[in-house]
Amino acid sequence: MDSVTTLFETHFNRKPAHTVRAPGRLELLGNHTDYNEGLVMAVAVDRYIYMASSPRSDDKVHLVASSFAEAEEFEVTKLETNPNAPWADYVKGVIDQLQKRGVRVGGFDAAIEGTIPMGAGMSSSAALEVATALTVRALYPYRLSRQGDEKLELAKICQAAENQFVGVKCGLLDQVSSLFGQADHAIEIDFQTLTVEHAPMVGDVAIVVCNSGVKHELVGGEYNELRAMCESAAKKLGAKFLREVSEQELESHRSRLTEREYQCAHHIVGENSRVAAGVIALRAGDFAQFGKYMFQSHSSSRDFFKNSTRELDILVDIAHESPACYGARLTGGGFGGATINLVKRREVDAFSAFMSAQYRERAGIEMTPLVCKIADGAS
Repeated sequence: MDSVTTLFETHFNRKPAHTVRAPGRLELLGNHTDYNEGLVMAVAVDRYIYMASSPRSDDKVHLVASSFAEAEEFEVTKLETNPNAPWADYVKGVIDQLQKRGVRVGGFDAAIEGTIPMGAGMSSSAALEVATALTVRALYPYRLSRQGDEKLELAKICQAAENQFVGVKCGLLDQVSSLFGQADHAIEIDFQTLTVEHAPMVGDVAIVVCNSGVKHELVGGEYNELRAMCESAAKKLGAKFLREVSEQELESHRSRLTEREYQCAHHIVGENSRVAAGVIALRAGDFAQFGKYMFQSHSSSRDFFKNSTRELDILVDIAHESPACYGARLTGGGFGGATINLVKRREVDAFSAFMSAQYRERAGIEMTPLVCKIADGAS
């Protein structure tokens, strides 16, 4: 956190009162199942958004970020999107949601720095939202609920900020993962009951991220379109969410759906089954079987959900050829970003070199694989 402290001191000529960090996440299994009230397995990883802050005596917020040249200034009573600083909309959205819940938010100065690769599908946006919520709580203490899980309430606030202020109809996966992460454990999330469990993920296994070099950008509308397609399919099948639909029911009533609705529903229903089976495999320490579900998941994303890209497919194909790799798939919303690879720990270096060389040859893109550790949640 030293560098974000230095950034703050450079711009504001004083020491920050508080510093927080929120991790990015990687989705192991369960692609787009969260907003369908489905099952997901994810991990928080050791790549972070850091935010250093101090309160002000007025209601102005001054933001600086190491990744962006221009600072952003606004008043907490006048929250508006700014096309010249879209990154700041995530901060504004969280402030907006807190105020709607009766939280008094005063002005503050903040410096933001991140080690999460932007556009890689590791959810730097959700990490920024979570960091903002924790920053405001440190500066202007609040309590959201005297009952239930405070972390879950924070996740919902951050999701609402992205849904309503930024305009991406995301589910809760990214925010829950950033808040509920546990070192050396996978996060098992049931979005129908909103329950979270953790499963040990230790042994001869490592997580390697391969960034396709195609920027992952959800604000473009594809994510919202997929969600609308899933909601439409569920309604025609007489269900509130696709979580309630079995594979047999889907096939029996396929004629009710358009071909595109069927494709999306087929992916979601299948993903829920894969996650349920993946939980059993992971708890048994069977990484080989879990890896098979990962490959199956990617095939479904490519062939049915259609949120993969040529470059992501190439990366998964290369990984499939490596005996060091248990499984690989796209992670996150898709349409670019990265793949997550479950790799034999003792063979990480050889795997990484193989992936780099082959991706350069087949896609013409330089790529350096990123080895990630499973980390604790935001603090």
